Amino acid sequence: MQEALAISTLLSVPSRSSISTQDKFSTAGQTSSAGPQPSRPSIISPHSKSKGWNSGTKVHRMRRIIAEDPEWSLTTVPLLTELCIQHIVKNFHNNPILKQLLPEHQQKVLNHLSPDLPLAVTANLIDDENYWRRCCEQRWAVCHVARHGGSWKRLFFERHLENLIKQFIPSTTDPAVILDLLPLCGNYVRGLRVDQFLPPVRLPPQPRSGELSDSGSEVEMEEPATDHYQLCDLVAGLSHLEELDLVYGVKDCGMNFEWNLFLFTYRDCHSLAATIKACHTLKIFRLTRSKVDDDKARILIRSLLDHPALEELDLSHNLIGDRGARAAAKLLSHSHLRVLNLANNQVRAPGAQSLAHALAHNSSLISLNLRLNCIEDEGGQALAHALQTNRCLTTLHLGGNELSEPTATLLSQVLAVNTTLTSINLSCNHIGLDGGKQLLEGMLENKTLLEFDLRLSDVAQESEYLIGQALCANREAARQRTLNPGHFMSPIIAKGPENPAG
Repeated sequence: MQEALAISTLLSVPSRSSISTQDKFSTAGQTSSAGPQPSRPSIISPHSKSKGWNSGTKVHRMRRIIAEDPEWSLTTVPLLTELCIQHIVKNFHNNPILKQLLPEHQQKVLNHLSPDLPLAVTANLIDDENYWRRCCEQRWAVCHVARHGGSWKRLFFERHLENLIKQFIPSTTDPAVILDLLPLCGNYVRGLRVDQFLPPVRLPPQPRSGELSDSGSEVEMEEPATDHYQLCDLVAGLSHLEELDLVYGVKDCGMNFEWNLFLFTYRDCHSLAATIKACHTLKIFRLTRSKVDDDKARILIRSLLDHPALEELDLSHNLIGDRGARAAAKLLSHSHLRVLNLANNQVRAPGAQSLAHALAHNSSLISLNLRLNCIEDEGGQALAHALQTNRCLTTLHLGGNELSEPTATLLSQVLAVNTTLTSINLSCNHIGLDGGKQLLEGMLENKTLLEFDLRLSDVAQESEYLIGQALCANREAARQRTLNPGHFMSPIIAKGPENPAG
């Protein structure tokens, strides 16, 4: 019986073992003489040779595990939470899970989400600024987040919506491309700056059958419509819109240039007037470089009368004349406007006189810009008279208006009595030597003006230098008042020997 057990043990040994038959029988004999003993597993090197009677009984087959990854280790197995986060990120498009996670897990998911996810998934779900910053920087090389209230999410949606409007082609592009975005971006858009409106595509005329008459009336074709995208439906869906900055024109038109590409039509004007009238949250409205003439300006301004929120109106770089200026003067009496910009238009003395009359009774306007017009001394003197009673205007820009010494004389009187003006620009005029001296006399009695631009106005260098010294004294006094709000410098200190310019 013992021999049979020894034989079965020997058969279990691989035939390729180096143990000889003689050693096997010797081992079997020793086993029979010594009696049955419990076997103990032992590991024998495949290259070792059996020595002695006990070596054959300890040979066993070795189990060898060969991993597919040679660098696999138990320590590199990811945590279950990490596997779950990876799964959420991978399937976020179909199953967006975010709000249910812990804050630290939410941040990990947001850090790994792709910026290319559909807006329908991310718009109203993700508020993380770092995610929207990645979306913005991937799409645009230059991002001025300060222009969008410091919010990357607002920057993304405002610029995304602006790009859609710039590429919209009337009668070709589906309006749903823009309107379908409103439920996603309506709560985040505060301002729109659109510097391009594309006109409709002009198709070649279709040939007519039949003979042509001598007058050629049969071949007369109606002018194609050049109206642009109407903003009424879009603005109605933006409940927080505060700023609208528009330019009706085409950028990078190249060899396809036509004047019609820069035409602000009457239909555009009426539609825009109705749009801004209905937008009660609008605070800033700019329409520049769009060939707005007197008639169109009056249509727009009429819609802004008694507007509840408008604070800034910019119609610069257009074709507005005296009639448009009179309409703007009426607006000053029927609104809370704080900034009015009519720079680079065609306003002359009558228009400036209308503005001066409104300015004399106004209590809200703080900035008036009439540079690059032609109001001349007649209009300049009217404005100077108004400033003697006005107590709210702080900034006045009259550069490039053909002003001369008579206007400077009255402005010197204004400087002596006005305590609200902090900035005046008379550059590129013809003030002259005597006009400069009179302005200096007024500055010696003024303690509030901080900026006075007299470049290219024919003022003597000495007068310009002394005016500059007086401005430095005023700025230093303003700085001291800011540092010590409860402390006021006495006139003796302000005119002491250490401050000769005062």
